[in-house]
Amino acid sequence: MYHKIKTREELKEIVKRIKQESKKVAFTSGSFDIIHAGHVDYLEKAKQKCDTLIVGVNSDLSIKQYKNPNRPIIPQDQRIKLIAAFECIDYAFIFNETNNNVNIETLKPDYYIKAEDYKTSQLSSKPIVEKYGGEVILIPIKEEISTTEIIEKINMLSSIDTIETYQNENIKVIFLDRDGTINEEIEYLHSPEQFKLIQNALEGMKKMQDIGYRLIIVTNQPGIGLGYFSREDFFKINLHMFKQLSPEKIQIDKVYFCPHTITDNCECRKPKIGLIEKAQEYYMGKIDLKNSFFIGDSTTDIKCGQNAGTKTILVKTGKAGNDSKEEVKPDFIASDLLDATKFIEENSN
Repeated sequence: MYHKIKTREELKEIVKRIKQESKKVAFTSGSFDIIHAGHVDYLEKAKQKCDTLIVGVNSDLSIKQYKNPNRPIIPQDQRIKLIAAFECIDYAFIFNETNNNVNIETLKPDYYIKAEDYKTSQLSSKPIVEKYGGEVILIPIKEEISTTEIIEKINMLSSIDTIETYQNENIKVIFLDRDGTINEEIEYLHSPEQFKLIQNALEGMKKMQDIGYRLIIVTNQPGIGLGYFSREDFFKINLHMFKQLSPEKIQIDKVYFCPHTITDNCECRKPKIGLIEKAQEYYMGKIDLKNSFFIGDSTTDIKCGQNAGTKTILVKTGKAGNDSKEEVKPDFIASDLLDATKFIEENSN
């Protein structure tokens, strides 16, 4: 498998040698995010058209740009290994562009192969292929399956499970800010190495969970929108956090984040309640906001909780309410998350 994985520049020389032997080279590409029967059928048919089949695999970056910021599901290093494991594929490489123009200009394959759901007029690389004497081939699709449809089906089944789980339950939630509330405040926190839990954070969250509350994180992450770090960096930090919570059996139900800057004027940036509305939608409207809490270290957190109709607790960690962005008065002020549980226990219904 590994000997099939090359760089584009390495393949440029390999293609030259293959053509000198009067053999035909075909090239195709795709994200191949979740491998399914449609991919198998398509790639086997592509191999039948040539002596050597080369497959370009879209990088994670390119998929985010042309498909969805939340894709891919499977990272590029794993996807290319799966592709290279196919017997019908001779070589594979990863590329960052959102179209195949550079790939075609570099490799100059005899055949540029795409699925028949494309029209030749849609292919920006078609003129490039024909200019050097190559040919565009469209392959009929036998297995009409798409990764997007698979993901949508999973989401649908998840929603059904959610409906069945929560249809007879009023859910009490503690909405938690992350930076400055759970972990130490670091401006534009972007790596797991910088992450450090605040004293008593574990004990506080464990107790909140034990007295019957679900924990949901609601956090502004403008560093993503400003380009200081990526969504992947944010996810890695969360994974690092989950690993620290796991030994105490602390479960974070959901993490909702706003990647936008203040100038984006979005609906999800605290103190607006777009993220809480997403949580309410996920739980099919069953969150009992009046008997839920919002805990944070900034006035924006408190204002968000008030806007959503929850009770509010300001912790004297992180910003400790000194951000002065909103004129608000929390229902309770606590030294940390463990101290906050005193007010929660006294005011739980």
